[in-house]
Amino acid sequence: MTGTLTIAGLGPGDQALVTPEVSVALAAATDIVGYAPYVARVQAREGLTLHPSDNRMELQRAGDALRLASEGRRVVMVSSGDPGVFAMASAVFEAFEAAPQWQGLAIRVLPGVTAMLAAAARAGAPLGHDFCAINLSDNLKPWPTIEKRLRLAAEADFAIAMYNPRSASRPEGFGRALSVLKEAGCGERLVIFAHAITTPEERIETVMLHQVRPEMADMRTLIIVGNSATRRVGRWVYAPRHAR
Repeated sequence: MTGTLTIAGLGPGDQALVTPEVSVALAAATDIVGYAPYVARVQAREGLTLHPSDNRMELQRAGDALRLASEGRRVVMVSSGDPGVFAMASAVFEAFEAAPQWQGLAIRVLPGVTAMLAAAARAGAPLGHDFCAINLSDNLKPWPTIEKRLRLAAEADFAIAMYNPRSASRPEGFGRALSVLKEAGCGERLVIFAHAITTPEERIETVMLHQVRPEMADMRTLIIVGNSATRRVGRWVYAPRHAR
């Protein structure tokens, strides 16, 4: 097969955070495939075909990208942030595994700056010690699994980065997550809300967990819950390097 499929991360929003490696791949592409708002971040040009699609079409989108690449196209599948963090890389390999006719296709994954890292940098160093990332969407996993992981992460005293906290179709999930963390004794932990990070709408707010209201978050918000030692110094938030 002469085509290629590149799975690329566009970073959190600011064009300056798109890596040079990804920029080169975009410049060489014949086709861009992805969720419509991410495809819209790629500038149209002659010889480039854009293939935007809806949010819940991951496997169909992955299959379309593989098919285009098998036809000899230079395809770039775009995700925001990093394509391997709650994004399209997994969906592509899931579709790839189920399609033996495409096993000889050249695929590569190009990393990007994920929202968790961009938010942490804006806030200071809240991920300076052990941490984990949890997707609060229950579209692809049952809610009891999310609760279990939150509870165990709190018990282990991880800092917790939370993706996809609250949407119009899932307005109650973040409130339930807060209840789990409060029951686990995290009420005095610092919580960072990073909304639309690195975009003109960026807004960062830090409060104690017991002060958090569910409506403070939406789907453009990345949340970092500090560990028990996380502290403030001026406007900055950081996790000490030494465990107690």
